[in-house]
Amino acid sequence: MKKIILCISLATLFNCNSNAQKSDATTYKVAKTDAEWKLELNDLQYYVLREAGTERPFSSPLNKNYRKGVYYCAACNTPLFESDYKFDSGTGWPSFDREIKGNVAFGTDNNLGYTRNEEHCATCGGHLGHVFDDGPRNTTGKRHCINGAALKFIPKKDE
Repeated sequence: MKKIILCISLATLFNCNSNAQKSDATTYKVAKTDAEWKLELNDLQYYVLREAGTERPFSSPLNKNYRKGVYYCAACNTPLFESDYKFDSGTGWPSFDREIKGNVAFGTDNNLGYTRNEEHCATCGGHLGHVFDDGPRNTTGKRHCINGAALKFIPKKDE
């Protein structure tokens, strides 16, 4: 009986999917302990980036930011999105029709009872938001719905 329980426990352990930010930090170029992240990030950033939280809609000043520049990961400064591909989706979160290739990684999220395509920083594993197929049809058709707390905006020099 003990062997059966052990086998079931091990099978469950190895079959569980985890969020990117909960996975082994050594798989990312930037790897820090929870204590180190808590020292570097404010409470909202930590909640979003490390605990896969979501900020309140329309609460980020980056939602209505229309200046030219680049949006970087707030945790590790990896460039993630260019302002040229930002659009107002009306959802209350900064939205982009494409990412900077190679800097954003994708996974799945079943936290709401259905599968969503999760996005996280490919460098540090920080949770960014989700990508949906209801973006602008005249470009990519994608809507990268990103938490403003996960981003740091750097304007172009001439802005």
